[in-house]
Amino acid sequence: MPGFELFGDAERNEVQDVLNSGVLMRYGFEGLRQGHWKAKDLETAIEKRFQIKHAQLVSSGTAAVSMALAASGVGAGDEVIMPCFTFVASFEAILMMGATPVVVDIDDSLTLDIEAVKAAITPKTKAIMPVHMCGSMANLEALKSICKDNALLLIEDACQAIGGTYKGQALGTIGDLGCFSFDFVKTVTCGEGGVVITNNTKYAQHLDHYSDHGHDHIGQDRGAEAHPFLGYNFRISELNAAVGLAQFRRIDEFLSLQKKHYEILRNALEPLDGVRFRTVPKGGVESYAFLNFFLEDLETARAVIKAFGDNGIDVCFHYFDNNWHYIRKWGHLKAKKSLYPLSPSIQAGLKLLKTKDFSKSDHFIGRNISCLIKLSWSEALVKQRAKTMADCIRKVCSSI
Repeated sequence: MPGFELFGDAERNEVQDVLNSGVLMRYGFEGLRQGHWKAKDLETAIEKRFQIKHAQLVSSGTAAVSMALAASGVGAGDEVIMPCFTFVASFEAILMMGATPVVVDIDDSLTLDIEAVKAAITPKTKAIMPVHMCGSMANLEALKSICKDNALLLIEDACQAIGGTYKGQALGTIGDLGCFSFDFVKTVTCGEGGVVITNNTKYAQHLDHYSDHGHDHIGQDRGAEAHPFLGYNFRISELNAAVGLAQFRRIDEFLSLQKKHYEILRNALEPLDGVRFRTVPKGGVESYAFLNFFLEDLETARAVIKAFGDNGIDVCFHYFDNNWHYIRKWGHLKAKKSLYPLSPSIQAGLKLLKTKDFSKSDHFIGRNISCLIKLSWSEALVKQRAKTMADCIRKVCSSI
């Protein structure tokens, strides 16, 4: 992660193929495109890889989450339970649908705390949305049981976890719908893009139509297509899909490199006193896109992340002080800073965030350091990086 580090002839050739056809739009223009359908080809490759019935490419991971909610009927008056550690796109997508994000605690998996989820369910709850942050997953067996008992949707935001599995099943395929991001810094990139996957034929039809202004895509005359319901524009372009198609064909190469580099780093840090790794639910296998570990306290984590920076260790993150990924810095959400009026139900739900106690999550995020695993590192560089990281941690811990 990210796949752009290994761009090469495969990606360039797919893009050139689109330019040669002259058709950059994924729909229509059958006579001009000479049989080239990059988005369709990528969707087919995704369906085959993940052994699911339907994949719908869209313009971004944010669009994928929004589409999953819309396709399954989540909207005004509904509540969606989500974690307090995620990317801001999670609550943006929920708000876009007119629903209310109900933000709850995480545990040492860095994903949804099961007891917090149970406590957050109300008659308005429509869906639970686990976010498989930094390459690993929530306790999906427990969440599936909760959803079954309460007739709720399970929508997986697997945008950061492509390649991870749970009890032998690919992340994103376990809920009613799953979402991946293919943005510029993901393991597989389209530059900008995302996909929703599902085995539900009705949802798949909704996704297909809704992502393209409600077009039913029947026949070969785009101007004559019917519109069974309202839709919007979440289409991916053929250029973006072309890059993603070449990248997706290389996914095993990318995942193998991630795991190799992850294991070198982990093996160097594992013997250190005061270092503990995130919990991965039983039966889960990470995508190895990030290495996540906990230190003794907030002070130590802040000192270590500073030492990393001072010693040239980049792409390591302390999310407690991060503006995008943890609720502590989501002031615009808590203050309801919207360009347009929010519904009374959303305003009431967001008002609760100003006083809600997230000290349990602070305990985990405050002590966590998350290190992105790069694909372009040489083995020698990873080993040197591992040594430097271990030396920094030893020095900080001995001085505090």
